Amino acid sequence: MEDIQSFDIAIKSIVHDYGVVFTDNYASSLKQLIQEGDYIIIDRKIVELYGSSLQSILDGCKHIIIDATEEQKSYQGVEPLIRQLIDGGYRKNHRLIAIGGGITQDTTAFIASIMYRGVDWYFFPTTLLAQCDSCIGSKPSINFEEYKNQIGGFYPPRTVFIDLNFLDTLHEGEMKSGLGEMLHYFVVSGEEDFNLYRGNYLKAFHDKDALVKLIRRSLEIKKGYIERDEFDRGPRQVFNYGHSFGHAIESLTHYKVPHGVAVSYGMDMSNFVSVKLGLIPESIRQEVREVCKHFWPGFDITDIDVDVFIKALSKDKKNIGTKLGLILNKGYGQIFKNVMDNDETFRSWMVEYFNNELKF
Repeated sequence: MEDIQSFDIAIKSIVHDYGVVFTDNYASSLKQLIQEGDYIIIDRKIVELYGSSLQSILDGCKHIIIDATEEQKSYQGVEPLIRQLIDGGYRKNHRLIAIGGGITQDTTAFIASIMYRGVDWYFFPTTLLAQCDSCIGSKPSINFEEYKNQIGGFYPPRTVFIDLNFLDTLHEGEMKSGLGEMLHYFVVSGEEDFNLYRGNYLKAFHDKDALVKLIRRSLEIKKGYIERDEFDRGPRQVFNYGHSFGHAIESLTHYKVPHGVAVSYGMDMSNFVSVKLGLIPESIRQEVREVCKHFWPGFDITDIDVDVFIKALSKDKKNIGTKLGLILNKGYGQIFKNVMDNDETFRSWMVEYFNNELKF
């Protein structure tokens, strides 16, 4: 289908070029895409929510329904799926089609990357987090034990189909997560894009025109960095802004704090450390914090133990030896990686943050 489909956003990749298509009828796009032998891997929640429009398609093709949990995103989780594919006659010329959020995406893409040394896959993202962020970038990963996203590679889809109608069934926490994640792209890009985000993010909760504007711009910003640094060895690492802290929050709350909300806390923590280091004035931190604070109600992190939190940070894959590889802030459009000691000074800053900065 990618031969006849004009992409709304096209991404150049060393692996293979691919693109994003915005559609208002995912069922029609799926019917046109599916070929004999293809397998759909779909989140059980999507089957339950959209069964009326999907059932006839699923009845006519091979498919696997998964429970989109963090446990699914592991060696133990993907092995039974690979067994089902092999037993079901899946071959290298067949494709995988993922329908779901980030976990379904990671699970499918990871399998696609290793199955027969690589098979084609397509993606219908059904969460805001996946539509605005993870659907492009070609970084499938799975968890190892309690550590998030430790194993993976780089393997893009052929086409991503974005239908905002999937977002109608998201609860408020999922919208907060997507918008929280999206924010880091606009800070990384610069003050003009941050102001674009700040002027639209509250409207985006109920206005699809505002929402699609932010999704499209978020993907455009990410595309520019992907094409410069697809394998995440240099400039693209700035997109880990907020993520070292955020991943620690996710794991220590057993994922009760959604990813994008955790990242919004993480951006504030990064900015807090940046102020301590004299990199930015408090005014910039407060501008970003005023946005982040809209995502935090209902997701309290005050019961996290600081020393356990620092230990979790020490396991981050961006670290170098015993030093922390943190993404910090010198101003809008000036996000950068900084290697710093995991010492008593840093611990005192974290103690101060958890004691004083979580009252809002």
